[in-house]
Amino acid sequence: MTRTAVIVAAGDFPTKPYPLYLLQAADIIVCCDSAFAKYLRRMHRIFGGERLPDAVIGDMDSLSKPLRRAYADRIVHETEQDHNDQTKAVRYVLGHYPDVSEIHILGATGLRADHTIGNLSLLMEYPRMFASLPPIDIVSDYGTAFAVLDSTELHVGAGRRFSLFSPDNSLRIRSEGLQWPTDDVVFDNWWKATLNRTSADIVRLTFSHPSRALVILD
Repeated sequence: MTRTAVIVAAGDFPTKPYPLYLLQAADIIVCCDSAFAKYLRRMHRIFGGERLPDAVIGDMDSLSKPLRRAYADRIVHETEQDHNDQTKAVRYVLGHYPDVSEIHILGATGLRADHTIGNLSLLMEYPRMFASLPPIDIVSDYGTAFAVLDSTELHVGAGRRFSLFSPDNSLRIRSEGLQWPTDDVVFDNWWKATLNRTSADIVRLTFSHPSRALVILD
């Protein structure tokens, strides 16, 4: 049985049908503290009624005192500063809902470029940080991002925008199903395998060794 969790971060709140569908269909909703007020303003329009998040997590520096008092029953105050609120929310979901089968993160991009880059890069770190990690992605109005750790087949459909990133400049990724093959790409800067397009329904990526990469699809 699929049991999904959605984490709402404080970037651009989604407006397109697919991310809103993920939110409406979620079994578990966790808000970062800085996203909670945005969520409340949109809640009735999205759900047609009240659907409070199961938890609101963070250091609470961006949450007003009235909201903290009114929703004290679902506030999770995390004071440690070694991880950002997105990571705290992922950790909370894994710790409290071990049967979750997929995690979608909304609002992780937009507004601040530094937050966007940091949040996207964390998708490649979570498999190292958490022993039992279900499929996890970041979804926005503009695309979906997820980590790939070894050779894989991606059933994504032809004609989609496709960008590939890796922090490992020793990694080589041979590709099939992309308009511009990545076989000779050296991942020594972020742009090196971006702005590609899928030319087949299935994209095959063959890693030279297990490592970390990030795929962003439209």
